[in-house]
Amino acid sequence: MSRANRAVIFGGPSDEHDISILTGLQVARAVDDIQAVYWSKSGDWYLVDPGLEASDFLDGAPRKARLLAFVATPGEGLVQKRKPLPIDVAFIACHGGPGEDGTLQGALDLAGIRYTGPSQTTSAVGMDKFGFGATMEAAGLPTLDRALIPPREDSPGPDFDGPYIVKPRFGGSSIGIEVAGDWPTVLSLKKASRFFDRGAVVEPYLEKSRDLQVAVRTYPEFQLSAVEEPARSAEGIYSYDQKYLAWGGEVSSGRELPARLDDALAVEISRLSRRVADVAGLRGITRIDYLERDGEIFVNEVNTIPGSMAAYLWVDPPLDRKELFEDMLAEAESTPTRVFSTAGSDGTALANAGTIASKLG
Repeated sequence: MSRANRAVIFGGPSDEHDISILTGLQVARAVDDIQAVYWSKSGDWYLVDPGLEASDFLDGAPRKARLLAFVATPGEGLVQKRKPLPIDVAFIACHGGPGEDGTLQGALDLAGIRYTGPSQTTSAVGMDKFGFGATMEAAGLPTLDRALIPPREDSPGPDFDGPYIVKPRFGGSSIGIEVAGDWPTVLSLKKASRFFDRGAVVEPYLEKSRDLQVAVRTYPEFQLSAVEEPARSAEGIYSYDQKYLAWGGEVSSGRELPARLDDALAVEISRLSRRVADVAGLRGITRIDYLERDGEIFVNEVNTIPGSMAAYLWVDPPLDRKELFEDMLAEAESTPTRVFSTAGSDGTALANAGTIASKLG
């Protein structure tokens, strides 16, 4: 059986565009026989050399990049000079924005192209901090209170007291997250920050807590990585700048890996992670973020396409990038493409509809 035609897609019109390039280039170097597709900030698509460096993308599309078009029709997908680029499976290495929120996944579904990571629906829920929290709560998983911040400046506060963590409703990688001591400060932040334009959520700031993060993968079997405890900033959060920018785009080394856990907490993280994966429908490699205080643990967020695919967490069991990425592609190759049904659309409703004018009266 011949190997499927494979491509890694990276970049995209997202705040995490640059980090996506770094992840995509790692994938392109680590696996064999893969095409590299760059999605620009302006939304254009290019076929590029998989051996390029990060600096080649400083000004956008690199030299000798070949322009592509995306056609969301079965048998089409990425097209070069009216000829479809042969792609059976796409490795999605796009963080944030339309590459992680289900938009790209839905387009690939329409084109009949398999892809790594979760489905369109799971991607959308994972990117929605309010929706994900509500889903976990409905499933009986331990979560902190979380409320939407209304747009009105005279809005009353939530049912829980401050201090608060303020987060963009849609987004990832700690971008735009702030700590606020009281409700008026929350409303001021909501008004001032561009990251909250599409909505914001607020939750209690859990003092004297710690962040714990673990990666899960679903192929060839369900596995957990080592658990890490990332270092927090002086503001008491694990910020985007601290996470990526201070370390050249790689996840920061300011962490404890593996984290110090007693046996009961380790068992609980394992139990919860499998449950989160089942409830959310996770696939590929995902990072689940927890908050822990005095032995009590809360499901916080899920990152369906983590930076570097959370490869740095796989120290126990020790798995290298090539194995992790190849397994993600193998999982995608073995997953059927999404099938859209037209059952019931047999023309009966149209035949019996009468005139449109009669329906407007």
